[in-house]
Amino acid sequence: MRLPTLFVTCLAIAAPTPLLAQAAPPRVPVDEATIAGIHAAFASGALTCRGLVQRYLDRIEAIDKQGPAINAIVMVNPRALATADSLDAVRARRAPLGPLHCIPVIVKDNFETHDLQTTAGSLSLKGWVPRRDATQVARVRAAGGIVLAKANLAEWAFTPYETVSSILPGYTKNPYALDRVTAGSSGGTAAAVAANEGAVGLGSDTGNSIRGPSAHTALVGIRSTMGLTSRAGVIPLNAVADIAGPMTRTVADAVELLQVIAGADPEDPVTAASEGRREADYRTFLVPGGLRGARIGVLVQAYQRPTTDPEVVAVFARALEAMRAAGATIVDPARIADLDSILASARGGCNRFRHDLETYFAARGEGAPVRTVDEILRSGAYHPSTQVRLQAARAVSEPPDSLPGCASREAMRERLRTATVALMDSLRLDALVYPTWSNVPRLIGDLNTPHGDNSQVFSPLTGFPAINVPMGFTRGGTLPAGITFFGRPWSEGRLITLSYAFEQATRSRRPPALGPS
Repeated sequence: MRLPTLFVTCLAIAAPTPLLAQAAPPRVPVDEATIAGIHAAFASGALTCRGLVQRYLDRIEAIDKQGPAINAIVMVNPRALATADSLDAVRARRAPLGPLHCIPVIVKDNFETHDLQTTAGSLSLKGWVPRRDATQVARVRAAGGIVLAKANLAEWAFTPYETVSSILPGYTKNPYALDRVTAGSSGGTAAAVAANEGAVGLGSDTGNSIRGPSAHTALVGIRSTMGLTSRAGVIPLNAVADIAGPMTRTVADAVELLQVIAGADPEDPVTAASEGRREADYRTFLVPGGLRGARIGVLVQAYQRPTTDPEVVAVFARALEAMRAAGATIVDPARIADLDSILASARGGCNRFRHDLETYFAARGEGAPVRTVDEILRSGAYHPSTQVRLQAARAVSEPPDSLPGCASREAMRERLRTATVALMDSLRLDALVYPTWSNVPRLIGDLNTPHGDNSQVFSPLTGFPAINVPMGFTRGGTLPAGITFFGRPWSEGRLITLSYAFEQATRSRRPPALGPS
C-alpha cells in the first residue's frame, strides 16, 4: 500500500475552453504546507477547506495507526469536515476571514475542548467532555482554525522524556526514527505536526514540553513569557511554571498562532501582566536579515557536561557559524554568575500537583470527572509509570503557600531572574543560545542513557521566553537537533526576529521520510 500523496487537484467548475482543456489541472502541495501557502491556495481557487481537511484526515488514516503507526492521535474530530464546509460557505459569501481561516490544528489532549473528550492522557478522565474550550482553543476557533484532532501526551504531562499514556496504547513514535522517542510531554502534538497530520499544533510546557519535543522532531516551539498566553482550561501540572503555546513547522506559522492566542484573559490572572507588554502584531518581527548586528551569547552552563553528545556539539557549532555569517556577533562563552549557588539555594520540597489539580477540578463543579488525586489512584485508571508521581502528590496535603520549600524555590527563581538579566545587560546581549538537548533522542523504552534535556532550568525558573528552532541533524542526517533562543522577559519580538533569521539562513527543517507502509 502506498501512502496517499498529499496533493489536492483543482477540478474545473465551468466548462473549460479548448486551451484550458489541454492543460493539466494545477496540483497544490499540502505536505509541509504553511499557513500562508494554504491561504494563497484558497485565494486562487485551487483548494477548498473541505479538500484540505480531507487530505489531513487521509494522512492520519494512513500513517497514525497503520503503516509507520506513529501513534500520535488520541481522537479525530468527527465534525472537522462539517466545520470545513461551513468555512467554505463563509468564503463563498465573501465574508471576512479570520487569520487562521481553515487551518487544521492538532491540540494536545490536556486542553479543554467543549465538543471532544479531554483526558490529560489518563483513563481516569476517559469520556469527559468539558463544558467550555480552553481559552487558547476558543481563540483559535474564533480566528477560523479547526480543531482537527486531540494528540497524545505523557500522562498528566509528568515526564519530559517520552510520550506514553493510559488513554492510548503504546508509545508515540518519533516520525524521523520510529524506534526513537519524541520526548515529552507534548510528544503527540510534535509527532503529528512533524509528520504533516495537521498544519500547526498547540502544546503545553512546564519544564520542557513544547521545546523538547519540538527539538526532537524538527519543529519550532515557543514558550512565551509567563503571563503572555493564557493557561485557562489547560489541565495543570504546576501553576507556577505551566505555559501553553505554538508548535509548528516554521517560525512564521508559530508567530501566526502566537498572534492569535497571546493576550490578557480574566480566566487566568497571571495574564494581567501582559497588559501594555503584548506587542500589537508579532508578525511585524518576521524581518529578513534580523541577525545582522545582533549580539548572541552562548550559555555554556546549559549544555556542557561530560555526557554531552559530540555530534550535537558539532551541529551547534555549525549553527553558530551560520549566525556569524549572517552578521551576528557571537559571545562565547556567556555565563550566569553564581549559577550553581543560586540553584542550590532552593531547599525543601515543593510539589504543587495535588493542590493545582484539585483546585482545577473543584472549579469544574459537578461536571468534574474526578475531584482528587486519591480518587485517581483508587480508580487504578492510570499508566503504571505515573503511580509513584501520583502517590508522592497525594502525600502532600498542605497548600503550596504554607510549604517552606515553595517559598525557598520562589526566592531562588527571583535570584535567577536578576542574574540572567545582569548577564545579558553586562554583555549587551540580544539573546542567549544553547542546544535544546545535549543528546540525541533516546530509543523507546530507554531510560538509562543520558537524556540531555537542557530545558528545565532557565526559561521555566525565570518565566522568561524561549524559542526552539531546528538546527540540523545527527547520526548521519537522521535525528533532529534543536537550538534554543532565550531572552529577557517580554522580548518575544526580538527572539522572533533572531530565530526567523536563523531559520531562513539555515533551512534545517525537512520532513520525515515516511514512505510506503
